[in-house]
Amino acid sequence: MTWGVDSEYGRLHDVLLCQPHNFRWRPTSAISKATLDSGAVFDPELARAQHRELVAVYESAGVRIHFLEPDPALPYQVFARDSSVMTPSGAVVTQLKQRWRRGEYAAVIRFYQDAGIPIHRMITAGAIEGGDVTIVEPGVLLVGNGEERTEIQAARQLAGWLEAEGWEVRIEPIPGQFVHIDVLVSILAPRLAAVCVEAASGGLVAWLREKGFEILEVSVADAFNLGVNAISLGAERVISTAASVRLNEQMRALGLEVLDPDLSMFTAGGGGAHCLAQALRRERVAE
Repeated sequence: MTWGVDSEYGRLHDVLLCQPHNFRWRPTSAISKATLDSGAVFDPELARAQHRELVAVYESAGVRIHFLEPDPALPYQVFARDSSVMTPSGAVVTQLKQRWRRGEYAAVIRFYQDAGIPIHRMITAGAIEGGDVTIVEPGVLLVGNGEERTEIQAARQLAGWLEAEGWEVRIEPIPGQFVHIDVLVSILAPRLAAVCVEAASGGLVAWLREKGFEILEVSVADAFNLGVNAISLGAERVISTAASVRLNEQMRALGLEVLDPDLSMFTAGGGGAHCLAQALRRERVAE
């Protein structure tokens, strides 16, 4: 078995999740702060039920699920996207910036070692989080740099490793309130992306279009509610959320199968379907 990915849309075979046993809303971002300020009440039972529905979606799609070991000190560990980045050569262990997430490196290193999945690199130059790293297509990487989560030194370290292997890497400054690049851009299928065009830079939008991408536009309001944050299962199937009504309509109009569980407890906390999962093994697109 060859671990790794070379795209965001090759058929997904293995995925990494984390059970939400310790999840609770914390003021980690503008999104979660807005939720807390609104007076909304976190419902841990509903969060667990919604996560079970997400697990069932992956299982029904034939994806093998792996789990991180939950740590009571890590309330945001459920967002398994951020503690590592998967590449064609194996995992890159990241450094998370905020104190309530910094310790997530321990569980993810243990997971990869116990599972026999190669750790290709470990970030040492600063903070970078997996939600800021997107494979646009084989050999092309997009890295978000908002400084609140991903620092330029770490972005450049990751970029340098991939560029040495012949990749094109774009480091894209993003508005800090959108947390990660996957709140603004998600790759849904070959040459198809969901983008919050109003908040993404004109240069980024033009860069994607020059590469032949069709762009499904998502409003700022929807993006702030994780309306862009979808994950491809490959074979023209995408996991979105029930609340992403406009994006789901656009994807279905193009013939994609959209699986849309209710993830409201997680999106209110600042993360959606893409944030909750790290792809471990996909069919290679470049082969």
